[in-house]
Amino acid sequence: MLGIAPLLIIPFILYNLGLAGMFGGGDDPWAQEIFSLAMMSGGVFAMTLGDLMIVIGLVFLFLEIMKSTRTSNASVVDHLLSTFVFVAFLVEFLLVRGAAHSVFFILMVITLVDLIAGFSVSIRSAGRDVSFH
Repeated sequence: MLGIAPLLIIPFILYNLGLAGMFGGGDDPWAQEIFSLAMMSGGVFAMTLGDLMIVIGLVFLFLEIMKSTRTSNASVVDHLLSTFVFVAFLVEFLLVRGAAHSVFFILMVITLVDLIAGFSVSIRSAGRDVSFH
């Protein structure tokens, strides 16, 4: 059953936990610096909580695209649930003040890419399963 659930619901939940103040205080918890590294070039690489959320979203996008290569009845349910996740992102982006943030927008675009890629990969792989006699 866990294989059917869209993994991109996890960044959605994490973002909403951040809005609830679970990831530190301040007006913008996503700008909170997690760590920084001095580079050999003299520059400083800094990772913020928002950057980490986007990386998490991209990792889950990869896993979702790998899941979309399956051809089974469960893939139809997975696509339907992925559609619901994208709609939830879109509605929250439009209606919730705290979701009007670039991190949330990028996560929403990642879910849109997942939705389109999932359908495209499934249609493409289903076309290979069809044989004409």
